[in-house]
Amino acid sequence: MAERVTAIASQGTVVIFGASCCCMSHTMTRLFAELGVSSTVHELDKDPQREDLERALAGMVGQSPAVPAVFIRGALVGGTRQVMQLHLGGHLVPLLRQAGALWS
Repeated sequence: MAERVTAIASQGTVVIFGASCCCMSHTMTRLFAELGVSSTVHELDKDPQREDLERALAGMVGQSPAVPAVFIRGALVGGTRQVMQLHLGGHLVPLLRQAGALWS
């Protein structure tokens, strides 16, 4: 199932694995939108293989629940804590520019 996570994560510059009922998933989606990034959101609760994907993501992210989990150019950035640390430290925007997710 990790192969499927990797395949989905490679479908966009910024991919967020989330859940439609998860406030932190909405927070991550909103953060990237406010930064001007068009992210791809894969909502696990709408995927028929939700439980398997969630287990695979939890192993990759190292936390449960596994959402939100953010990938940039197919590479795992992490969950909310890791993304916010990057953002507050001033490292998220340069990372997004380097990945081609931001133009300015």
